[in-house]
Amino acid sequence: MSDAISHGAAVRVEACGKTFTDGTRALEPATLDIARGETLVLLGPSGCGKTTMLRIIAGLETPDAGGRVLFDGKDMTSVPIERRNVGMVFQSYALFPNMSVAENIGYGLKLRGVGRAERDARIKELVALTNIGGLEDRRIDQLSGGQRQRVALARAVAIRPGILLLDEPLTALDAALRDRLRSELNRLLRALGITAIYVTHDQSEAMELGDRVVVMRKGSIAQIGGPREIYFTPQNRFVAEFIGAANIVEAELVDGHLQLPGGRLAVAGASHGGASVAMIRPETIRIADVAGASLTGIIDSIAFIGDRQRFVISGASGKLLTVDASNTITAKVGERVGLVIAPDAVRLLPAEG
Repeated sequence: MSDAISHGAAVRVEACGKTFTDGTRALEPATLDIARGETLVLLGPSGCGKTTMLRIIAGLETPDAGGRVLFDGKDMTSVPIERRNVGMVFQSYALFPNMSVAENIGYGLKLRGVGRAERDARIKELVALTNIGGLEDRRIDQLSGGQRQRVALARAVAIRPGILLLDEPLTALDAALRDRLRSELNRLLRALGITAIYVTHDQSEAMELGDRVVVMRKGSIAQIGGPREIYFTPQNRFVAEFIGAANIVEAELVDGHLQLPGGRLAVAGASHGGASVAMIRPETIRIADVAGASLTGIIDSIAFIGDRQRFVISGASGKLLTVDASNTITAKVGERVGLVIAPDAVRLLPAEG
């Protein structure tokens, strides 16, 4: 990949909020710094403001007064999208059906007056990079969904943008193809070294693609961090429940232990007592013998998922606990079992989260 492509622009979103003319507040004022070459994922449910944030960065929406968008320190707030040097990939792909694959990829280059020889060379380079060799002369309606996604991506990066913006580009694909293309997209973004901002409601996409993830809720940023950080150390209840499976336990904390119906559970670093809320990931709980276990419960149901078994346990906590355990365990429904949870696997959350 040429040096001209292998770069990106640093982005700063400064105090950007968005209120529409009907008074709807789509985005609370937010500030983000995105490093050159970083892949940042905006993650959250529908209506949380993630697409509004992306559109402000693209220049498709203007932030409320006081908000600014800067690329490499240059104020771009009032610069139109066609002069921002951004590439965009939409959920619908927005490809031209009357053009071939090669013509679609080269469209932006042709508009910019790039010569035929250079245009053909760049198309060839991107066809190879996105694994669509042999499709150059096909029409868009002759392509599969996955092939169209690759063409849209190639077209977006053909102009050598400083920033690539992707708005749920894999949502329209079936699950198996989405998983495969997610891995390909991750490889491609790393190869390009481009600054990428990716919008999704799919936590698996966010975890695999993001150097950092911005979890959004009701127009505000709930947490920013690396995938491991937001998974293992969520800052509030919303993030804990939105990212992966989570057991939320409400109990009294006494002398560093949660007092539960099925026993006591040690909590690492607990510095206070009283009513508490904790998160425990299902895979951090181990099924054990009742003898000597400080926490026990009764198996309510068992689901075999192939690489693991999912146990639902009653009587241990005030609510049912979900446990992801080895697929070789031979416990039965109705059996009382011990539950072993390391103290540092119990994450205390703000009660109001």
